[in-house]
Amino acid sequence: EMLTPIDPEKTKDLSDQFAALLAEKDLPELPSDFAQFLGNVFGLSPFLRDCAFKEATFLHEAWSNGFEASIVETIENCEKTGCSITDEAEFMREIRIAKRRVALLVGLADLSRLWNDEKVTGYLSQFASASLSACLDFLLTRYHADEKLVLPDPDNPQHECGLIVLGMGKLGAGELNYSSDVDLILLYDNAAKIELLTDDPITVWGRFAKQLIRLMQERTGDGYVFRMDLRLRPDPSSTPLVVPYEAAQLYYEGQGQNWERAAMIKARPVAGDMKAGQSFLAEIKPFIWRKYLDFAAIHDVQSIKRQIHAHKGHGQIAVEGHNIKLGRGGIREIEFFVQTQQLITGGRNSELRDNRTIVALEKLQDHGWVQPQTVEDLKEAYWFLRDCEHRIQMVGDQQTHNLPENKEDLSVIAAMFGESDLDVFSERVRATLIKVERHYAELFEAAPELGSGSGNLVFTGDDIDPGTKDTITQMGFMRAEDVINIVRRWHTARYPALRATQAKEILTELVPELLQSFTKSANPDEVMFNFDRFISGLPAGIQLFSILKNSPAIRKLLSEILVAAPRLAEQIARKPHVFDAMIDPQFSGQHPTAESLVSALRINLENVAGYEMKLDEARRFLGQMRFMIGCQYFSSQINANQAAGAYSDLADAIITVMLDVVQEEFAIRHGKVPGSRVCILGMGRLGSRELTATSDLDLIFLYDYDEEIEESDGEKPLHPQLYFMRLIQRFIAAMTSPTAEGILYELDFRLRPSGNAGPLATHVEGFLKYQRNEAWIWEAQALSRARSVAGNGDLCEQISKEIPDILSALEKHEKLSDEIFSMRMRIEEEKGDDNPWNVKVAKGGVLDVEFIAQWLTLNYGGEGGKSPGEVLGSAAGNNLGEDEREHLMKAYDLYSLVMHLSRVCLSDETEIAEAPAGFHEILTSSMDLPDLAACEAHLVAVQEQTRQIFTNLLKA
Repeated sequence: EMLTPIDPEKTKDLSDQFAALLAEKDLPELPSDFAQFLGNVFGLSPFLRDCAFKEATFLHEAWSNGFEASIVETIENCEKTGCSITDEAEFMREIRIAKRRVALLVGLADLSRLWNDEKVTGYLSQFASASLSACLDFLLTRYHADEKLVLPDPDNPQHECGLIVLGMGKLGAGELNYSSDVDLILLYDNAAKIELLTDDPITVWGRFAKQLIRLMQERTGDGYVFRMDLRLRPDPSSTPLVVPYEAAQLYYEGQGQNWERAAMIKARPVAGDMKAGQSFLAEIKPFIWRKYLDFAAIHDVQSIKRQIHAHKGHGQIAVEGHNIKLGRGGIREIEFFVQTQQLITGGRNSELRDNRTIVALEKLQDHGWVQPQTVEDLKEAYWFLRDCEHRIQMVGDQQTHNLPENKEDLSVIAAMFGESDLDVFSERVRATLIKVERHYAELFEAAPELGSGSGNLVFTGDDIDPGTKDTITQMGFMRAEDVINIVRRWHTARYPALRATQAKEILTELVPELLQSFTKSANPDEVMFNFDRFISGLPAGIQLFSILKNSPAIRKLLSEILVAAPRLAEQIARKPHVFDAMIDPQFSGQHPTAESLVSALRINLENVAGYEMKLDEARRFLGQMRFMIGCQYFSSQINANQAAGAYSDLADAIITVMLDVVQEEFAIRHGKVPGSRVCILGMGRLGSRELTATSDLDLIFLYDYDEEIEESDGEKPLHPQLYFMRLIQRFIAAMTSPTAEGILYELDFRLRPSGNAGPLATHVEGFLKYQRNEAWIWEAQALSRARSVAGNGDLCEQISKEIPDILSALEKHEKLSDEIFSMRMRIEEEKGDDNPWNVKVAKGGVLDVEFIAQWLTLNYGGEGGKSPGEVLGSAAGNNLGEDEREHLMKAYDLYSLVMHLSRVCLSDETEIAEAPAGFHEILTSSMDLPDLAACEAHLVAVQEQTRQIFTNLLKA
């Protein structure tokens, strides 16, 4: 790319001078286009001109050999100097020459567009790491020779040296700018193998750090390498330059701030004891990445940005003199845009923890947190602004981010982009800054509305403000004084959730929006009173209030839940972070597939260490997903059949992943049975994919192995039969043992061969033989809903193919109808209920339809693993008439609606007749009838007709 010369005569003169210098050195002429390009560069950048004249021979060789090969060789040679040179002056000279050569090649490759921005920033970062590494080698070798310390491996000085050099900011991200400082945190690990022979560690490493700084940033006749900034270390005003590992760890665990969490996103070991550095970052992961969506971090990061604006005085966007890093619309806003969303979401999704700005932005898009157009805008803006930053710094190698304040100097920057029209360039800069500011403002800088827009909302003082009372009445509340007194009570912080000042502040900002949300309900007063009771039971409030503040949709949903769904409200009160799944854009408005749930859960478990922690994480995941499905059904985003499928997919995912976790843990001591296979069969509602919010899981555990194998291959081997018995016991414990996060599911294995008298783990051949030859008809009924949900694919497939053959053996069985009818009557005797709302066991209820579907499957042949709706939908050419079939399908849909809605919204003890009025409104609306009495009458009529069809079919 040919740059625009500002002064063509000066440019030609400089080009001629450089050609003469090459001739003096007996170097061949450069091609005319490259020579002209160099002349343009020399006319625009005094710094690059000086570098080129000092390094004329090197530049000529780089042009001959290729810039890429030359810079790689320069970086590699620089890194080696720490061990190969012992004289300090010579060492400092060599690394400064290397810096000059890197600056020259990077500048020319950048201006000519030979390299893209990632490569430019990448090579600058690589050189910074190499020069730091060289300085460490030099100093460690000297300290070893002077008997101040003993290196574990003198030929490899940094190996287990205990000194950790964390690159922060752009160095950590591999995105260093042209004349950048390097932001570092220096730590030392007392547990390292290095032996200090003099003084205490703080004194030794403090002296070491000062010498490192001098080697890097002292200006000599050859310039400097990098300016170093150590102010990002923990509590820099009161800590030594090199902080003890344990002290840093304790600081971040107990006192670390949100801005430090944001900074640590980019942290990366760049030199020194790399293994110890990785270990440190792994240990402070819980500080950086919270388990839950962290909207509270927005407020802190927003305040940091405002402090920068106040300090730098950049309240307006003007091109001349604008700070393109810290000013409005600048690089920092793009970084904050990305980092804050990473803080919010990265705890739940490790794929979003990338330390590279643009890569992280793209991953946020992939996971639905940022719209594609926003990503395109910010990517384009980021690299354009980084280009501006580099060109500003290339002029005189100054660490500045301000565009020149006069037109003459600004024209130089424009010319470095090849733009001769300053107005065109200025407009491009202005448009870019405005675009960035707009996207940033949409995410962070909406000012809190402390008024309703229609009148007073004042809740302080001894007396009730008359204007506030009028405003609340106009909003639709009937008991305005009670509403005002509730808000005033919040201000006195009597509730645990409001003890933290930040929680009170967020709720105060939130009050107008909450009141507006509550007025969308049929009874806003009831919602307000319920919300007050709800927060009175919360253990803490910051996270939930932050979520509500940032999501109008969640505010609306919570209003509806408080009126109609006490079970969901209780789940939120107990674990406010169940809302996280609702906010995740990947799951918004649709329920995820079993495969995506398995993938998401595996990612979550990768981020926790230890078996018990994995069990807790799985329980948290289940709670969030179960809550999400319940909310989607409650808010009519999905219907009852979709909810049943979603709950079943969730159970499949939990079983699949937990089986893997348990097998992995079990194998640590007992190994594996070579060539063995396992399969978990889902029975009952899991098998037919009809789970509800509160369902237990009916399972059968099957295994297969080569009979020649006598024991497992672990350090404590077990006979295969005992191995699988112990394995399933461990699996049951993992699923059902209560931890701080509760249990996963209650499990029921009574449908296995011989019921409770049989072994928990069954050999597959024994199971198939039993089903073919010994099973009762009621067991065949159960098998008709069986489905392989987890285990080895080939074994699962084999069993799935065998089941239809087993079921077909009962076709036209003479006792089939009588046995099924008798079984239904026995259940009715033992568990029957005259309450028509108990749709599962009521006469003519769910069980009648299920038994009809099972009878159809067994009497006329079927695949198994189908829901009654699926069986009835394909039931043709048998004793079932079309009118009967249609009635049964509608009846089953009605029962599913009642069952899902009650189990999502109500506790197990709550009868539908005694449920809140808000629940009755949703139920009557869903059934499209005027009131509860009409709903019950309709339900009774449907059940009576269903029982009649059941009796006619099975007693005919």
